[in-house]
Amino acid sequence: MSGIEYDGRAVCALDVVDLERSLRWYEQALGFEVVHRLDAWGWAELSTPLPGISIGIGQVEDPKTDGGVVVTFGVRDIDKAREHLESHGTRFDGETRLVADEVRLATFYDPDGNTFMLSERVVQA
Repeated sequence: MSGIEYDGRAVCALDVVDLERSLRWYEQALGFEVVHRLDAWGWAELSTPLPGISIGIGQVEDPKTDGGVVVTFGVRDIDKAREHLESHGTRFDGETRLVADEVRLATFYDPDGNTFMLSERVVQA
């Protein structure tokens, strides 16, 4: 036992320059929905399709986007997901890669340069 009683939720908090622009991108490109918003603080929390996992975005003048944790979303069809994101102007870091014949990975960025990754497990025959 860790001594910490978790409640089943996790919020990944990210810095952004323009809250409105970022909200549009997260809603349209990733399909997230705003669940809480504090305009006076320049903050919004968005639900993801994953139960208990949400993304918080906070507006700051100089976002820190280099380093840190990379949120990785498991998807069923990485090519389809990538095509959708690219249709919303999403920038990717190179091509989708196959790693150890086990997983395909594609790194992408939100409008402020926060790093995310798509992951698709490769089915072994």
